[in-house]
Amino acid sequence: MKNRLFFDFSVDKKTNTISIQREFAAALPLVWDAWTKPEIIDRWWAPEGWECKTKSMDFKVGGLRLYFMHGPADEEHWGINTYTKIQLHKGFSGKDCFTDENANIIEEYPNSDYKIEFIEKEGRTFIKHHTTYPSLDQLEASLTYGFEEGMTMALEGLDEVLR
Repeated sequence: MKNRLFFDFSVDKKTNTISIQREFAAALPLVWDAWTKPEIIDRWWAPEGWECKTKSMDFKVGGLRLYFMHGPADEEHWGINTYTKIQLHKGFSGKDCFTDENANIIEEYPNSDYKIEFIEKEGRTFIKHHTTYPSLDQLEASLTYGFEEGMTMALEGLDEVLR
């Protein structure tokens, strides 16, 4: 029987925030690397049936990651993560936006601020992932586009990578 790992997904429409708490059966340095090294992120940061590719990444304050996801119908969706705060093995935060392949932000799609915290406890790592949108409309659009399903599948993929 498989150990069940803690997972919680909640939406707060008063603050336009999605919060995810997730447990991983791995030590913190491994989970940290999986979120901060492109060669590892690309192995799990996409829903099932999709492939993720990082075009460029500079994981430092003021840096960014430009990436795309390639889908089963040959579609591509580009995104950018900027990094505004980084505390080694504790967390990082920044902005997440849809872009084109040249990192031009597509304003018609939701953009958000995110904060990810890492906590190690008894050889396991817990993350707290908070995504805040500038409006309720953007939060609801993100949910309509499949944010919950996509993140759930991606985090399950991370479990596989960490094994």
